[in-house]
Amino acid sequence: MKVVIFAGGLGTRLAEETEVRPKPMVEIGSKPVLWHIMKIYSTHGFNEFIVCLGYKGFFIKEYFMQYFLHNSDLTIELKNNKVDIHSSNAESFTVTLVETGLNTKTAGRLKKVQRYVGKEDFMLTYGDGVADINIKELLAFHQSHEKIATVTAVQPEGRFGSMEIEDDGIVDHFKEKPKGDNKWINGGFFVLKPDVFSYLNDANINEIMWEDAPMQNLANDKQLVAYKHTGFWKPMDALRDKIELENLWQSGNAKWKTW
Repeated sequence: MKVVIFAGGLGTRLAEETEVRPKPMVEIGSKPVLWHIMKIYSTHGFNEFIVCLGYKGFFIKEYFMQYFLHNSDLTIELKNNKVDIHSSNAESFTVTLVETGLNTKTAGRLKKVQRYVGKEDFMLTYGDGVADINIKELLAFHQSHEKIATVTAVQPEGRFGSMEIEDDGIVDHFKEKPKGDNKWINGGFFVLKPDVFSYLNDANINEIMWEDAPMQNLANDKQLVAYKHTGFWKPMDALRDKIELENLWQSGNAKWKTW
């Protein structure tokens, strides 16, 4: 089963990093977050990827074009440019890199990779979010419901702690960063049937977000189900998120590292 990854956005909320490279290439533990996402899927046996390129997509192309060499032991004879490869730590990924447009929105990007997906179910996620999600369990959930689309629902941690205050002003207790106030949000990690492309036929599809009309129409047709993931999930939206993910990696507490 193939995995489509959105990797074409401008990443404006992470401008400190994305002025020089696309957001999926921002590194956690010396590896792009895109690599981390691929490893999550690969751990469960899914190694075929279709990456939707846009902003500075050439960085991603160059990364994978040079990946094998960068992860190998080499002997190079400079006088004749002969290269002997002794061993490699390269991954077993097969990566299709598709130029989906600089300003194309997510529904348009998904539509542009239809011919690479084929006529089988496929997975879709964002190029900036990691989780300790059990992909095989997610897939089984999708298959058991027989709907066109499955979205992974998550409850993000709050940014701030909360206080319970009594009528006289006394603080009864303090709760550190509660989870999402029982609200579930779109966490990516979709599983989709090819029928989903029938929801992407608008003439102005390049100007439409996947998260707007297509998903809403799927919901209206009772064709969207939610797999509730209660474990670790973290998007890299801003610099503070990048720093937090890096700290987790360096401390050995990267919960999304299931490989």
